[in-house]
Amino acid sequence: MVKSQSISQQQSLLLVIDIQGRLAPAIDHARDIVHSADRLLNVASELQIPCIFTEQYPQGLGTTVEQLSSHLPNATLFEKIHFSAHRETDFANHLKQQERPQIVLIGTESHVCVLQTALDLLAAGYQVFIVEDAVGSRNPSDKGLALARLAAAGAVVVSSEMVIFEWLERAGTDSFRHISKTYIR
Repeated sequence: MVKSQSISQQQSLLLVIDIQGRLAPAIDHARDIVHSADRLLNVASELQIPCIFTEQYPQGLGTTVEQLSSHLPNATLFEKIHFSAHRETDFANHLKQQERPQIVLIGTESHVCVLQTALDLLAAGYQVFIVEDAVGSRNPSDKGLALARLAAAGAVVVSSEMVIFEWLERAGTDSFRHISKTYIR
């Protein structure tokens, strides 16, 4: 049976990898990435899609950036030491308990923690959607290489608007009217 390549509200969750205070200023186009992440988090919240945040060694890299930290009370947060979040036992167990086979993945750095997490998620049987405008690296060429490698490995590279419209599924609903007015450019 072929898995759907469409992102479903009921089957997906949003995973935010390491968008942290001391790392973000060094990321190419960080402001745009944080903006896209915030938009996705707002829409996920309105549609009641679960969100998980990770922080890589927050003692050194800081905690989640202020603009996104307002979403933490409605999400689950995992500190990690492995570059791949999926190699952290508590994270992997929590993810399995969610029973959501589609992972919409955003964060930094594309070529390190995002890449390694996504590869492990693919190996574990999840469908992985990498949001191009909500991932980043210090060096743009590292981001490009990571996205190419992830696509070759089976991840689907998407935009934040693609995710939002697939979550919404159709026009004419109250959710569509509100979200399209509030969060669509």
